[in-house]
Amino acid sequence: MANKLAILWALVVLAVGVHQVQFWRSARLDTDVLALLPEDEQAPEVDAATRKLADDAGRQVVLLVGAKDWPSAQRAADEATRVLAGAADLLEPAMVDTSALDQAVDFYRPYRDRLLTPTQRQWLARATADELGGTALMKLYQPAGAQLTDWNADPLGLWQDWWQARAAETSARPRDGRMWLSGEGREWVLLMWKSKVSAFALGDGSRVTATVEQARAKVEATVPGGRLVAAGVPLYAEAAAAQASWEMSTIGFGSLAAVLILVWLTFRSLRPIVLVGLSLTLGCAVALTVTALVFERVHLLTLVFGSSLVGVAEDYGFHYFAARQGKAPSERGPVMRSLLPGMVLALVTSVVAYLALGVAPFPGLRQMAVFSAAGLTAAFLTVVCWFPSLDTGALPVTSFSERFSASITRWPRIASTKGWWLSGAVLTVLVAVGIWKLEPRDDLRQLQGAPANLIADQRELGRLLGLPSPAQFFLVQGDSDEQVLAREAVLKTKLDALVAQKVFAGYRAVSDWLPSEAQQREDAALSARAEAQAVAAVSASTGEAPTRAAFSPEPLTPSHFLSGPAAGAIRQQWLGTLGKAQYSVLMLRGLNDPKVLPRLEEVAHGLEGIRWVDKTAEISGLLSRYRRIMGGLIVAGYIAVLLTLVARFGRQAWRAWVPSVLGTLLTLAIFGWAGAPLQLFTVLGLVLLLGMGVDYGIFLLEHPGDGSAWLAVALAGVSTLLSFGLLGLSATPALRSFGLAMLLGEVTIWILTPCFRLPPGKATH
Repeated sequence: MANKLAILWALVVLAVGVHQVQFWRSARLDTDVLALLPEDEQAPEVDAATRKLADDAGRQVVLLVGAKDWPSAQRAADEATRVLAGAADLLEPAMVDTSALDQAVDFYRPYRDRLLTPTQRQWLARATADELGGTALMKLYQPAGAQLTDWNADPLGLWQDWWQARAAETSARPRDGRMWLSGEGREWVLLMWKSKVSAFALGDGSRVTATVEQARAKVEATVPGGRLVAAGVPLYAEAAAAQASWEMSTIGFGSLAAVLILVWLTFRSLRPIVLVGLSLTLGCAVALTVTALVFERVHLLTLVFGSSLVGVAEDYGFHYFAARQGKAPSERGPVMRSLLPGMVLALVTSVVAYLALGVAPFPGLRQMAVFSAAGLTAAFLTVVCWFPSLDTGALPVTSFSERFSASITRWPRIASTKGWWLSGAVLTVLVAVGIWKLEPRDDLRQLQGAPANLIADQRELGRLLGLPSPAQFFLVQGDSDEQVLAREAVLKTKLDALVAQKVFAGYRAVSDWLPSEAQQREDAALSARAEAQAVAAVSASTGEAPTRAAFSPEPLTPSHFLSGPAAGAIRQQWLGTLGKAQYSVLMLRGLNDPKVLPRLEEVAHGLEGIRWVDKTAEISGLLSRYRRIMGGLIVAGYIAVLLTLVARFGRQAWRAWVPSVLGTLLTLAIFGWAGAPLQLFTVLGLVLLLGMGVDYGIFLLEHPGDGSAWLAVALAGVSTLLSFGLLGLSATPALRSFGLAMLLGEVTIWILTPCFRLPPGKATH
């Protein structure tokens, strides 16, 4: 039977090997932080809007190249462009030529009569014939300058003013064939480039980042006072990939090296090292295969988290070799059979704890849960199916293992004495105060740890360019295109009052570029009437009778607009049909003060089809909600584990259970005393602590008084501490919080578990 299981497991491993080759050839790895976030449970259209805004910017790299004067800024832009153009296989210019403005003007010209700003609309509605005539005369005799059209085609200058309002959506202006802006003591040239490869494709290293840094160095070296500021999703994605790669190497290989050193010190034999290493390797390989089969793509952060599996999956190999040490090779089968009940119980509690992560609707957490549960199971099956067959030689007891096994007798044992009761009382007070001092802090920023220089450049670009925020916006819904555009117009009326009060800088809406058909008809009639009065006044004054230009009899439709040259600036905000409704996004500029967000949220109240979206606040609220849910899950989990232990150990089950409870409480207390925030990922660490911490007590109860069981528990505890301690070094705040919770809890449980071991001669039931 054992041979059949070994062969069956070998076939499974062979299939996994074939899959691994295919997987790494296709490189289906994801570094998109959005993939870690939950989809909006109540409104999938919000998730669709967020993803569209992110996807459209997914390949763009925006650069501002500046210097003290305009000629120097142009020279700096030329130097940067030469460097960027040198990476033609990687980057291509994305900035439309400034002549594209002429194309947009020509596209809009047949519809000029129906394109009015709110200010123009108000003025035309109340202006008298004399005021209109006076304005027309002023426009007629004003000095010649850059004009989009002649006076006959636009006697009131409405066309020029409408385009100026559109240009106000960004600080950049055409100048000498470039996009220019001035700010913060410098003249700047705006450059926009696009990555030819996906921002999240691995295998090219940090090539976009390296090219941008070369351009930055060239600008600073060749132009006095020259400066380059860059931002874009590809830069963030490459930083995340580089960070994750370093952490995988540090955590995974660091844990593996520590585990193998422990195995060598304990057994002084190459065979345990090879076999334990084999169980870990197969555990990670099977985990990756299972995750890839369950999910469409595997997130890089899953691999970073999964690399900590090394500190847990070797427990089964430790227990086998610790029990096997000093016994004849012929006893391999009986040794494994004696260990199997405890190992199965330990596996079940650990896997259940990992799978509990999947309760939260975070795709990233679900991947981590599946990866870890599959990896543990694979490591367990490797030990059970293969170790008795492959472990054929002698394994003498080493002096290190002998001394360590005997150390259990010197470990303090809890007893009903005055000293223990006094220590317990003091500990209870410290824990209670620490937990009382805990402060929950749920923040979306804990999901990512972007480099400070990227964040600084992003903020500076935002200030200079007045870019809209992709995290806060209004989602406009309607039964038709016409209704969406009409509802946008109603929303803008309310927002204009806040812009006038300087609550925020402004907004960018599709209806600014594409008014509803009803609005087009009203504006066309309004401008026709006003221009007729203006022309009549001019004719009466000068004797001239200019003829008004002919305009398109058909309104400008969404399909025609979106296919035209003017749609590039706004296309990503038109979501079109989602389900049975139409949607658009109205974005806001100049949201620099979080205190104004509640006032913007109030604007949406009472407006049909308008929803305020603050993605940062929504995700933070979701983190808070699931932190509370997972907290309740921990309590339920401890009750379930206690019942399981009672079924196995009877009245002595508390001895395996209490150390994990104390470890959880002490970890929370230490966080409270240290002023560290309580986050969802701290609680998730405590969930796993429940499954893994109980294992130590299980093995000591399964084999009371057995020094080899204590040796295996000690080795497992130290390796887990090393693994999760290294996870605490992660630059990602979420992983760091998780790792620190695991580290503190494991240390506490590892120290306390021997104190609750059975007294000599006492049975487990």
